[in-house]
Amino acid sequence: MSNTDTDEIEDSSAPLIEHLAELRNRLIHSVVAFLIGMVICFTVATPLFNFLTAPLCQVLADRGQDCDLIFISPQEGFFVAIKVSLLGGLILSFPYIALQMWRFVAPGLYRTEKGAFLPFLVASPFMFILGGAFAFYVVTPLAYDFFLGFQQFGAEGEAVEAGKAAPLSVVFQGSAQEYLNLTIKFIVAFGLCFQLPVLLTLMGKAGLVSADGLGGVRKYAVVAILILAALVTPPDVITQVILFTVVYGLYEISIFLVRRVEKKREEKLREEGYYDDEEEEFDDPMMSEFDEDAGSDDR
Repeated sequence: MSNTDTDEIEDSSAPLIEHLAELRNRLIHSVVAFLIGMVICFTVATPLFNFLTAPLCQVLADRGQDCDLIFISPQEGFFVAIKVSLLGGLILSFPYIALQMWRFVAPGLYRTEKGAFLPFLVASPFMFILGGAFAFYVVTPLAYDFFLGFQQFGAEGEAVEAGKAAPLSVVFQGSAQEYLNLTIKFIVAFGLCFQLPVLLTLMGKAGLVSADGLGGVRKYAVVAILILAALVTPPDVITQVILFTVVYGLYEISIFLVRRVEKKREEKLREEGYYDDEEEEFDDPMMSEFDEDAGSDDR
């Protein structure tokens, strides 16, 4: 191999090495930001956990019960604090992480692409927070109210006759870790589901999906949403129906947004003179007759 070829290979590999080095720096900054957010949330893990228990405590208060969660293992309290810190650290550091992602991707985009991509980068965390808030304030109380309805209360102060057992009492004494796991599952599941309009609209802007295509597979989407609702929610009908209704509504909103994107793209192409109306002209009967007359003259 000649020296010239070697130099060309080295020159072409230099930008790749620079991009990898920049990616490494962006990832390091993101991880450090996440760890800082996690440490901050760990110092206030108890107030954060008390905030997350608000839906359960409200349901228990309405039933005249005390809101008491228990630790069933010595290390459970520590892991509860870690999980709360992980969730809080991710939420706190996400704006900075998104900024690092944008600074890495933006130099490789055209100005029009930056203008198209930036709104979606802003809308994504907003929709996730909206979905998480909907799960926390609407879905979670309904789900826990449904679950706690299966408690059994024995008759207090009732005299027990000889040879007969006391009335059975089955009341809620929840594990703090189990409650936190279920609540986080609700928040994350609904937060991700609320990303559907952002994802499909971005794909529509890139030309990967179309409004007619999404509308044509609507019946398959309904089945997929039903399966999703059954997988990510507990086995109660109320929560599954709520998730199905919300996600299907977001799917219809996505079709509307993709159609608007297509309409704006078509108007822009018409203004720039790139839009081709040959198919419409070909379907015109007058043009078809003209083509037939021209063909007969040639013969």
